[in-house]
This record gives sequence, structure tokens and C-alpha cells, in this order.
Amino acid sequence: MCECAPTPTPTPVFAFPSFYRILRNGMQKRLLLNSTHLDITIRRLCWQLIENHDDFSNSAIIGLQPRGILLARRIHSSLKEITSLSSILYGELDITFYRDDFRRRGIEPPSKTSMDFSLENKKVILVDDVLFTGRTVRAGMDAMLDFGRPSKVELMVLVNRRYSRHVPIEADYIGIHVDTISSEKVRVKWKEENEEDGIWLFTDENNKQE
Repeated sequence: MCECAPTPTPTPVFAFPSFYRILRNGMQKRLLLNSTHLDITIRRLCWQLIENHDDFSNSAIIGLQPRGILLARRIHSSLKEITSLSSILYGELDITFYRDDFRRRGIEPPSKTSMDFSLENKKVILVDDVLFTGRTVRAGMDAMLDFGRPSKVELMVLVNRRYSRHVPIEADYIGIHVDTISSEKVRVKWKEENEEDGIWLFTDENNKQE
């Protein structure tokens, strides 16, 4: 088993100066976390999980499709590396038909669900990249119940967009806190998508609030 985790650092909170780099399409772009700091953040989240789940014998990591699975895969891989555990339950969950706006969004091809185990009485860690309104996570919890009734459900997100909830959902494990307005967008980029790892904030200059 691994050695004790280092003392965790507080979750960063980002505030933004008035200057941004303006792109050709009128959007302003600002880097929040580069690849090095993103890797550090992922390892911190892993240590927090280890502190609460020990050997993960009754725990399962579930990535929410489509964007949450990229973070979930990194977390799962890093946990196995840090702990030397060969088997940590991992699954990927499609929530397309559980969204409350499914019929409003038009026809979208569903993603793949990959779950070959029951969640009955398991401690489940749901993983998504950005927590915004909370509706995606709510749909994920509904979809999860098709695989059993967990004993406990926790939520991990890389970015917590505060003050934006439509439903009362908060995360247990957070990479960074970001204060944004509704017209802004937060994008997590991954090298698995042939882009450099990083977290970016995009602001539409035309809709910028004073």
C-alpha cells in the first residue's frame, strides 16, 4: 500500500482581470490551468480519494459521458499507479435519455455505456469535467440507479462553476473553483483529443457584462 498522502492544498479559486486575449471570432480566451498544473490537480484529487476510500475494495469510479470520461480515465489510471492496486472498479455511463432537456435538444447520437458490474451497496464516485447547472449530474444519478442502489454517491469535478446551479447539487472533490457569468464557457482540453492538456475560459466580448 502507498505511503500517507501529503497535506492537501486548498482548492484554488480563480478571479479574472479585465484583460483577455481577443480571438478572431470575438471571443476572449484565457488559460486557467496549463498541463503541468492540471497534472498536479489530478494527483491531488487522487490523494483525496485514497484518504476516503482506502483500498477501493467496495468503491467504483464512474465517468459521465461524454466529457467526464476523459477525467475519469486519468483519475483511474493515476490511482492504480499511486496505489499499485491492479483492480479498481471503473465504468462509463451515458446519460442521453435521462436528461430533462432530451426532447428540447433534438436528436443526438447516444454515447456508449460501459458497466459490467453492479453498483448495489457500492461507494460510487461520479466524475464529470465541469459542474455548471447540475442537470448533467442529476441525469447521471438517475442513469446510475439502473445498475443498483449504491450505499453512497460522491461527485468529483475538475471545474466548479459557482453561483450557476439550477438544481441543488455540489461536488465532494473539486479541482478548481471558477466564478463566471452564464455567457462564458469553460473548456477542458485533453491530449487524448489531440490537444494540449489545459483548462480555458472563453468570453463573448459582445455579451460581456459590466
